[in-house]
Amino acid sequence: MARNVVISGGGTGIGLAAARVFAADGDRVLLLGRRKDVLEQAGVAGALSYAADLSDTASVRGVAEFVGRELGTVDVLIHSAGGAGHLEPPAEGDDPLDAVAHNWTVNFRINLLTAALLTEALKDRLASPGGRVLFVSSIAAYRGSGSGAYGAAKAGLHPYAHDLTRELGPRGITVNVVAPGYVEDTEFFGAAIDPARRERLIGETPNGRAGTPGDVAGTLHWLASPGAGHVTSQVVQVNGGAERGR
Repeated sequence: MARNVVISGGGTGIGLAAARVFAADGDRVLLLGRRKDVLEQAGVAGALSYAADLSDTASVRGVAEFVGRELGTVDVLIHSAGGAGHLEPPAEGDDPLDAVAHNWTVNFRINLLTAALLTEALKDRLASPGGRVLFVSSIAAYRGSGSGAYGAAKAGLHPYAHDLTRELGPRGITVNVVAPGYVEDTEFFGAAIDPARRERLIGETPNGRAGTPGDVAGTLHWLASPGAGHVTSQVVQVNGGAERGR
């Protein structure tokens, strides 16, 4: 039976790979993201799309209304939206403390607040029983990210997921987190990654390769399956063992 699958950040990278996997199963997919043109060009057969800034409450209310009209019930909710704060517009001015405040605020807004607002807006529409909520975190939540802000924002998803597990578990809904490491073919790392950094990141994996969006999408697909019905409140590492180190 086809399910209704809502994917934030569904126009590129991991979110897009997940959308393709679920659509191939015959599920009805809704792609969410900030850029309307990117969503429309995603090329996922039969998918709906809705452009919105998920850190804005009014925009998220619009998403919830759209979901109510077009889908009704949400069987799978995947939070793939996010990104690195340094890729966003920088702070105005030259004050270093202003730059720190801006970096931390932006990272929490795009990686944590977006997930919380969308979840809370759609929580009552999750299928009961059988609903799935899935967050895309990062290896940086365990090992840091260089600036602290990105890893801290991703780490904030973990206790939120655990709290949701307790709240939604009685309704037969599972909540899990996936923590990727270095994943090629995403906007986060980009094609212009420094070769030395790429070599270092791959060298940290015992299996000796970069991750792909498909690696993460496959794990999300399994966590949303009936076979994972008793798996909840978990953080699943999808980083070639890099989180453990070599």
